[in-house]
Amino acid sequence: MSPRCFVIGHPIAHSRSPLIHGEWLRQYGLAGSYERVDVAPADLPAFIAKLREGEFTGGNVTVPHKEAVMALVDEVSEAGRAIGAVNTLWREDGRIVADNTDVPGFLAHLDATVPGWQGRIRTVLVLGAGGAARGICYGLKSRGVERIIVANRSLERAAEMAASLGRPLEAADWARRDALVGEADLIVNTTALGMQGKPPLEIDLSRLRPGTVVDDIVYVPLKTTLLAEAGRRGGVPVDGLGMLLHQAVPGFGRWFGITPEVTPALRALIEADILKA
Repeated sequence: MSPRCFVIGHPIAHSRSPLIHGEWLRQYGLAGSYERVDVAPADLPAFIAKLREGEFTGGNVTVPHKEAVMALVDEVSEAGRAIGAVNTLWREDGRIVADNTDVPGFLAHLDATVPGWQGRIRTVLVLGAGGAARGICYGLKSRGVERIIVANRSLERAAEMAASLGRPLEAADWARRDALVGEADLIVNTTALGMQGKPPLEIDLSRLRPGTVVDDIVYVPLKTTLLAEAGRRGGVPVDGLGMLLHQAVPGFGRWFGITPEVTPALRALIEADILKA
């Protein structure tokens, strides 16, 4: 039977995952499917039972299920446990395994956009202390970054995350973000600020040093105000769309047996979809 895969969330109509996986299925000539399924929180256990029974091969999990689903699976990866959230599920030897592929997705996109970044990035300023920030900080720590400063509106939340993940994380008050720009070799916006329909991200980049990498995980709009300003000041912009594309790679490999490539053609396809929305 051909693999049948899914992305679940509530709501789910906005997800571009079917477009990404559908393009890979077409490109590699594979039999199988990948569909959106709207699953309300109360219906999550029943849906996971369908996966356990073999109705699906595996799939992706998005809000609001990325934490709740962890209690319904048999095994959670080390990254998933450390981050406290997962986004990818598959069946293995009759068991359901969960992982968080946002971490390798973020790192793979950074690797592709700024080759050799690890050799010159010592201090990272991370804006926000939510689930995305936790995953990104976990990934940066795994790559041996010397200093990771987490600036968040709630200093307490930033301090909790720093204590949980340990050194080299440190918490900083949100009011210090402008001053910290001058210390950072890499700045990462993990908040929804600057996203279409959301309030702007207010940060002064006047202290930005030329060559500083500025990564915004927001991808609607494709070029955020933060990235445009960083580019004007000699920074190296890294957009959020690449992270979305690269995080999809491990799951596809698990479900369909082929590790796909993130190509310019795939990126162009998703860009066109974003622009017409």
